Amino acid sequence: MATLPAWTSAQSLVDMYESARAYDAAYQSARNLFDANQTKAEQARAAILPTANLAGSAQRTQINVFPDLGGAAANVDRVFGAKSATVSASQPLYRPANLASYKQGIKQVELASAQWQAAEQDLLIRVSQAYFDVLGSQDSLTFVKAQKAAVAEQLAFAKRNFEVGTSTITDTREAQARFDLVTAQEIAAENDWRVKRIALDQLVGKTDTQPKPLVPAVKLPELKVEEIGRWVSLSQEEHPSIKQARIALDVAQLETEKAQSGHKPTLDLVGQYAYTRNDNGSATSGASTVGSRVRQGTVALNLNIPLFAGFATQGRIKETLALEDKARNDLEGAKRAVAQGTRTAYFGVVSGQGQVKALEAAETSSQSALDANKLGYQVGVRINIDVLNAQSQLFQTKRDLAKARYDVLVGGLKLRQANGTLRAEDLAVVNSLLVK
Repeated sequence: MATLPAWTSAQSLVDMYESARAYDAAYQSARNLFDANQTKAEQARAAILPTANLAGSAQRTQINVFPDLGGAAANVDRVFGAKSATVSASQPLYRPANLASYKQGIKQVELASAQWQAAEQDLLIRVSQAYFDVLGSQDSLTFVKAQKAAVAEQLAFAKRNFEVGTSTITDTREAQARFDLVTAQEIAAENDWRVKRIALDQLVGKTDTQPKPLVPAVKLPELKVEEIGRWVSLSQEEHPSIKQARIALDVAQLETEKAQSGHKPTLDLVGQYAYTRNDNGSATSGASTVGSRVRQGTVALNLNIPLFAGFATQGRIKETLALEDKARNDLEGAKRAVAQGTRTAYFGVVSGQGQVKALEAAETSSQSALDANKLGYQVGVRINIDVLNAQSQLFQTKRDLAKARYDVLVGGLKLRQANGTLRAEDLAVVNSLLVK
């Protein structure tokens, strides 16, 4: 059988999250993508900045001239060389397409930030869910072991009563059947606990993880039903998916601007400085023992006015306008989905809090019912199966109550994820409810 962990060496939820941030592959992949996308604005900015180039060449030419047969001219053999260097620069003055691309690059950085925020929230939920899954399976195993001990005690009591003739063999057989059933439940609970711990180990990159449990009789933070409007309102501004959809619409609108710029002129300022050195003349200057040097500088404004592109620009504009409408509809759909998800998560937490209160009352009632059935069995007004059923009801209520508490805590974090306000700092509130 598994050995239950010692809570003195257990880790808190915040500790688990910090370990997962450094280990989880999905989170690290999202972080790398964020780092890569941060350069989008710098890349797009290059389209509106000046460019400069340096070019150089060196050449050597040999010319051999042979007269026609019978001609009087002499052979001509000439060798000359040339070296040149050119510096050129260009500065866009009016290029609306390039400016739109630069703005799109800035939007790409904002999009990367929203994606990073979503990845961080996803990790927070995955760690919290795995953490409380382990605690839930741990509680189930603990309660099953306690129930097994109680049933074993009841089985021994039934056997003694049968031996002295104060009870029937039916009581013994019922207790034995219930003991065998609880033993099977213990095996299943132990296996589930191991599987949940393996999942948490894999998520945080550690072995034999030991989450800290909740403090006894913990008081959970409450939500007020009338606050749902505030949660939904925040979701429309803060949720990463809405941010991404809104940025996608901005990018689509800028893409339309780029398409419309196909009808607009472009203006560039260009400059060039060239230096050429000719050794021993050139091909056109004739033979010379004295070289020459040429320096030439040019500054110009290049204006380009598009006249007709075969209706390609008009077609592109129609395409981008349709994509802009799609992005607008996607944004509206994202808003509706987030609002619905926030409401669902909110009422899930409120319902969970109600269940916790009801199960707390049920736990007290179940304990009283068990005590009454034990006393009734001793005085002969209850049979053994009544005691066994009361025991099962009590431990089932304890398991349900523990799970309901965990569901409320995780549900509170999921509510913040649903409206986009979940942050790593929110784990501190849950962490304060754990044993020290």
